[in-house]
Amino acid sequence: MWRAITHRGRKGERSSFSETAPAALLDQVHHRLQAPIIVVWDNLNTHVSAAMRTLIAARDWLTVVRLPAYAPDLNPTEGAWAHLKRGLGNLAVRGVDHLAQVVKQRLRHIQREPDLIAGFLAQTGMTLEPETGWP
Repeated sequence: MWRAITHRGRKGERSSFSETAPAALLDQVHHRLQAPIIVVWDNLNTHVSAAMRTLIAARDWLTVVRLPAYAPDLNPTEGAWAHLKRGLGNLAVRGVDHLAQVVKQRLRHIQREPDLIAGFLAQTGMTLEPETGWP
């Protein structure tokens, strides 16, 4: 699942997600899956803030694993964003709403392609398979 916001540059408008937005998305995913969730996060300021630590602590079904401080090569999201942005530089859009529509369409395409998502993970050298040989 994913959620998009459109920043229109209005005075006083936040240009990124607050801590409550990803928490609400995770709540929605948990409600749909009815299962524990493990999230691997980079060190975005909203991911490591005191408010986010409080939101995480309130969810016993949520485990958060943090990537090292600067590790784009370990973050499968980097591959997804690179794929999504491919060709946007030469795209003539009619405005912010049209650009948001294109981005959402590309995110839906990625979401429907499990092999593509697996490729983003494979680029990191990580796997979803549990490691063997642990005591």
